[in-house]
Amino acid sequence: MPEKKKLALIVHSGTLDRLFCAFTLGSTATAMDMETHLYFTFWGLNMLVKGAMEKAGLPATYKHMEEQMKDKLKEMKYPTPYEMLKRMKASGLLKIYACSPTMEMFGVKKEDLIPEVDTIAGAAAFLDLASDADITLLV
Repeated sequence: MPEKKKLALIVHSGTLDRLFCAFTLGSTATAMDMETHLYFTFWGLNMLVKGAMEKAGLPATYKHMEEQMKDKLKEMKYPTPYEMLKRMKASGLLKIYACSPTMEMFGVKKEDLIPEVDTIAGAAAFLDLASDADITLLV
């Protein structure tokens, strides 16, 4: 049996637009039966802190459109980023990595993270995993 295709995605931003982009790609990958690996670093890592994802907003450039976007997504019955993440985890195809140097830099402890996080890892560990991915992206 051939190995599953693999997506390695680096999530470095904690803005709502980038979370939706990363999670839409991740959700699509898991729906396509792809092994999916999300590495959260820098401001993306902050989204793994309990309660943070629910507070994500748009960057300053687009802040004036945030409520309109949220209302439209609600009208479309589009899942929130955290709901999307939970659905990906439920597929059994998603692994979530928290960047250990970023955790140290921001003072984030393991117990601060959402329970869906699988591994705390440095860049070398993630790059080793990503080196044989079929698709590698930075969002």
